[in-house]
Amino acid sequence: MTIIDNNVEQDVWTADRIARADREYVIHSWSTQGSVKATPIAGGEGSWFWDYEGNRFLDFQSQLVNMNLGHQHPRIVAAIKEQADRLCYIGPNYAERSRAELAELMAELTPGDLRMTFFTTGGAAANENAVRLARHVTGRHKIIARYRSYHGATAGAIALTGDPRRWHAEPNSFGVVRMFDPYTYRCPVGHPDPCPVCSGGPHLEEILQYENPETVAAVVLETVTGTNGLIYPPDGYLRSIREVCDKYGILLILDEVMAGFGRTGEWFACNHWDVTPDILVAAKGLNSGYVPLGAMTVNERVSEWLMTNKFWGGLTYAGHPLACASAVASIRAMQDEGIVDNARAMGERLGAGLARLAERHPSIGDIRGRGLFYGLELVKDRRTREPLVPFNAVGAAAAPMTAVVSAAKGHGLYLAANNNVIRLTPPLVINSEEIDFALGVLDSVLTLADEAADRS
Repeated sequence: MTIIDNNVEQDVWTADRIARADREYVIHSWSTQGSVKATPIAGGEGSWFWDYEGNRFLDFQSQLVNMNLGHQHPRIVAAIKEQADRLCYIGPNYAERSRAELAELMAELTPGDLRMTFFTTGGAAANENAVRLARHVTGRHKIIARYRSYHGATAGAIALTGDPRRWHAEPNSFGVVRMFDPYTYRCPVGHPDPCPVCSGGPHLEEILQYENPETVAAVVLETVTGTNGLIYPPDGYLRSIREVCDKYGILLILDEVMAGFGRTGEWFACNHWDVTPDILVAAKGLNSGYVPLGAMTVNERVSEWLMTNKFWGGLTYAGHPLACASAVASIRAMQDEGIVDNARAMGERLGAGLARLAERHPSIGDIRGRGLFYGLELVKDRRTREPLVPFNAVGAAAAPMTAVVSAAKGHGLYLAANNNVIRLTPPLVINSEEIDFALGVLDSVLTLADEAADRS
């Protein structure tokens, strides 16, 4: 559809036009392109976004668990505009205010002796550089990572990843060794007491005896497993892993791409257990995704190494001024507006509401969460803990979960799920009325899960 104004043809981008162009020319992530039917989105504000037909959705996913400050936060938008007026881009070989200010803030906010930061374009690139640096610092090549993990989609990051999406990037030669996860609800070894897997260190040490610890550069863990089930480590787990790493001179890399920046009710999830990694990886909530940005922050030991050894890493857009300015504004807003406190308080309200739902819905097998980082695991039978849908289910096998998520969207609640776990990760600016709205919708749509469990 076009209009003519002073003999100049101009396109009118209606919802239909957007959908048509998207369908014909855009390649969507993790999708068979012929089956994609992306809804054109007109705008968003706070915890809500809406389409061109005026349908509003409470964003209980924070999109890709990255919009911690919600849609169109005015301070971030203003900072991007101000930085664009001042300087849109300068190469990473120059010192620039927003980059320097953000690096200083990272040193102040991150735990323990974490000090220097390399800025990237997202979490995958930050994980790639963290692993590369760990290999250079230690002179070793192997990396230990977990099965239920996601670290990114670039070549090295997907090799670290345990998620089945990794299968389609194989074979690879990245030297990654797997360990089991501290998934207490479904412990892979039956959760004996004491459990070597769920206590961390004993399981890691056994793997090291087979792999030779002198060949292992780093252990890479999501502090709290995100996409692959919202799995929280038991108390003592991270400390035990830290101690084994120290014993053998192995660097500990904690991936806080999802869990960081207030998501769990602390600035960083590792603060819950008072464990500091050698390298901390962040992205997503760092600036709510307004401009692509990731960060790799290293401790004093690695910082000192970098003073006399070359860092063999770099990106054209490392520390992009627009991205760094948006992150500075995001952190300042979080501090001034008490966002971490709000995440903690709203998380308590959400957790209490979910506990009440579990009394009404037998399909709820487990509730896991802190702050606003919750997982709701759905089962066919609480006694046997049989999942509502099989692991890595697709098509008809995944239908019960698909039905719940779809029904919620029909009621104005945007959810996502992986396998049999619904992720509940709203913006950290959410209020009590919005939490209650989401709980009401969940109460309604979980009847579909109950019915599916009854039929099985």
